[in-house]
Amino acid sequence: MNQGDIATIPIITSSGVPKNRPVLLLKQMPPFGDWLVCGISGQLHQEVKGFDVVVLDNDPDFAATGLRNSSVIRLGYLAVVPKKDIPGIIGAIDSGTLKLLLQRLVDHLSK
Repeated sequence: MNQGDIATIPIITSSGVPKNRPVLLLKQMPPFGDWLVCGISGQLHQEVKGFDVVVLDNDPDFAATGLRNSSVIRLGYLAVVPKKDIPGIIGAIDSGTLKLLLQRLVDHLSK
């Protein structure tokens, strides 16, 4: 597993039922190597402009993501997930998009 990888993990929905949802691995956290992840949603209207990143299904690198549809990578939906709870990787985003997301998160946290 690496930064920028996309995995699916069970996330508790508003109805209390876990469903497999895609997440982006942002950074491994000390001391146990758990992952800081952010949620990915197919609900493009949830995008926070200038903060989140939309990945469109017609983007040149879209096939590498493993996502089914255009999606928004939601920096406001963060969690720390034990690495043992990440069953596998379905794809990855390009390094430029990862760098942009991390910089937006740093900028937001340092305000």
